[in-house]
Amino acid sequence: MSRLPIRSFLFIPGDSDKKLAKVDDCGADAVILDLEDAVAPENKTKARDMVADFLVKRQGERQPQIWVRVNPLDIGLTEGDLQAVVFAKPDGIIQPKTDRPGDVGQLSAMLDRLEQLHGLETGNIAVVPVATETAIAPFHLGEFAGAGLSRLAGLTWGAEDLATAIGATTNRDAAGEWLFTFRMVRSLTLLAARAAGVQAIETLHADFRDEAGLRQSSLAARAEGFGGRLAIHPAQVPIINACFTPSAAEVDHAQRVLEAFAANPGAGTVGLDGKMLDIPHRKQAERIMAEARAFGLLD
Repeated sequence: MSRLPIRSFLFIPGDSDKKLAKVDDCGADAVILDLEDAVAPENKTKARDMVADFLVKRQGERQPQIWVRVNPLDIGLTEGDLQAVVFAKPDGIIQPKTDRPGDVGQLSAMLDRLEQLHGLETGNIAVVPVATETAIAPFHLGEFAGAGLSRLAGLTWGAEDLATAIGATTNRDAAGEWLFTFRMVRSLTLLAARAAGVQAIETLHADFRDEAGLRQSSLAARAEGFGGRLAIHPAQVPIINACFTPSAAEVDHAQRVLEAFAANPGAGTVGLDGKMLDIPHRKQAERIMAEARAFGLLD
């Protein structure tokens, strides 16, 4: 199954020939071919066919990974979306407007049936739900940790649909920062993802011309524990990739931390640069080194 870390997920409308043609050069770790909000109702069938054709032409090892955002369960299009694309083996599915882990379980059961129907190995298609787009969803975030969802690869959150769901006229204050409700669900998504042992994925930065704001908020997100971010424009991808890639200084420090523990086998604490480090520091160093290997920073 395709697993994270993925630094950048770039949304591409599933019915746009022009934008689909630019996927190979977009630089994102993964693209999300959208069958949901970016596609008008009258173009849904066309988009399914175009996405399926795009996947078929890129069978085998893919760079970037190709994910598909399907329509939400409550409008009755999800299974049709999956029927149109599963045979072509997308790397993953983005599931919007989930209320609870059971919704992911329902989609996973659809994937099980379709993979078996097409003679595919069951479980290879990953799922990332957008887990905060309804008013009830935030109350169920903590349940992902014990839900036993083998396809679950990450959790992300959405602010625009949530604002609509709760009747908010905006989701940001006068200074451009998230209002309290949106900060709260963002933090809960981060905690829920880490509790479930999957990657937390930061939501998109809507103003694609605001490079400084994108960079600042992406660095802050990584510092908090998010592992990657959604993007809505190709121009955002290089900034997101840079912000969610360990720096040379971080990699060097992580190597030194691990070397210090290796030189003291069995020790729970070691000294480095005048500071005492314990097991959480070692685990953090291991995570940074794993990311460095995943992103090709190490020989």
